[in-house]
Amino acid sequence: MRHDSVPHLDIVGHDVYAASVPHTAYDEFRMVAPVAWINETEANGHHGTGFWSLTSHEHVVAVHKDWRTFSSEVGGTEIEGLEHDPEARAARRTMLETDPPLHTKLRQLVNPVFSKVAVETYAAHAAKLIDLVISEALRVGTRDGHIDGVHGIARELPIRMLTGLLGVPDQDAPRLFEWADQIVYNADPDYSPAVSDQVDTDPYRLLPFRSPVSLKVLEYVQRLSAARQGATGGDVLTVLANALVDGRPLTEREQGTFFLLLLIAGNETTRHSLAHGLLAFAEHPEQLHRLRSDPSLLETATEEVLRWTSPQLHFRRTVTVNTAIGEVAVAAGDKVVTWYMAANRDPALFPNPHTFDIGRTPNRHVTFGGGGPHLCLGQWMARLEVRSFLQTLVEKVERVELAGEPRRVRSNFINGLKELPIRLVER
Repeated sequence: MRHDSVPHLDIVGHDVYAASVPHTAYDEFRMVAPVAWINETEANGHHGTGFWSLTSHEHVVAVHKDWRTFSSEVGGTEIEGLEHDPEARAARRTMLETDPPLHTKLRQLVNPVFSKVAVETYAAHAAKLIDLVISEALRVGTRDGHIDGVHGIARELPIRMLTGLLGVPDQDAPRLFEWADQIVYNADPDYSPAVSDQVDTDPYRLLPFRSPVSLKVLEYVQRLSAARQGATGGDVLTVLANALVDGRPLTEREQGTFFLLLLIAGNETTRHSLAHGLLAFAEHPEQLHRLRSDPSLLETATEEVLRWTSPQLHFRRTVTVNTAIGEVAVAAGDKVVTWYMAANRDPALFPNPHTFDIGRTPNRHVTFGGGGPHLCLGQWMARLEVRSFLQTLVEKVERVELAGEPRRVRSNFINGLKELPIRLVER
């Protein structure tokens, strides 16, 4: 019989993350039971068969690199088990819920759009956009005395960068990203019309994230995709409308879930890196001064912001054969949850891990994954946007000051801020 290894600590409940990231709990798990069994039936109403929780950098990386032993096919994102619901598994499947060779074929469809070389061609565009965004934030802040760093700054850059890449008309962007928020923040009543752990979401079990809002995105993609068939172009919608995988076109549902994945992933990592980055510089003003004094730290500062913010809290894998993680035996069929935030604060890899240090090197964070085939497709775009943001921030802003209490998204999946009252002091 299995038991929770650290039963008095909760790192699963959505309410925990609405208050703060449970760093102290992660630290204790990592020290006492880096491979810990979590009994979901006792985890704040999160019901399921239980799972192995990984909080050390070593184990997170090992699992993500070994996709044959730790598969994404039964569920790569949600802790909830779909192993007994093949219909829902098929309907909700995205590229994240596939293993090679299918994963590789799907990824190759959009690799050219998000490659490092392609992304760097947007550097001047990103710099111009963030200059406009911060200039507007300074203007509004001067008028109103403060600004919401999430909606006034962090949310704007990825939206403006993504619309062209996705092939979305500019006028459609606001509602699309509003839908994306409602879908991925499915445990937060401020966003979701069907809060995942508070209402019966079984009527929506065939929809991504069990969200009824997903239907709006799927219908939108279906409509635009029909108009793009036979067209040429490098944007995501046109690519998906004309893609062939093993000689067959993608179904309407496959196109829709693929697009939704990129809509969410391309937005969330950058948005919350920027928002938490602003918060970090407000709480550690000496680091902003340090970056201004030494511009050569721009690259290491970019990586430290990504490590520190860890927008993606966890991912999920399923064990395919009886094996071991470290010294702990795990069985075929067991679920494994890899906590990125915990791995990014592992003192075995990061000296003084709870110190925000823009000169940190080396910095082998797992913000974009622990390696293997699922390494984040949008990592180069996120790096470009964070780097451009930091460069413009030090040029235009003397310091960032908190003007109120930040409010967090209620989610154990996304490390998100939904409100960040700040004052930007112009240089």
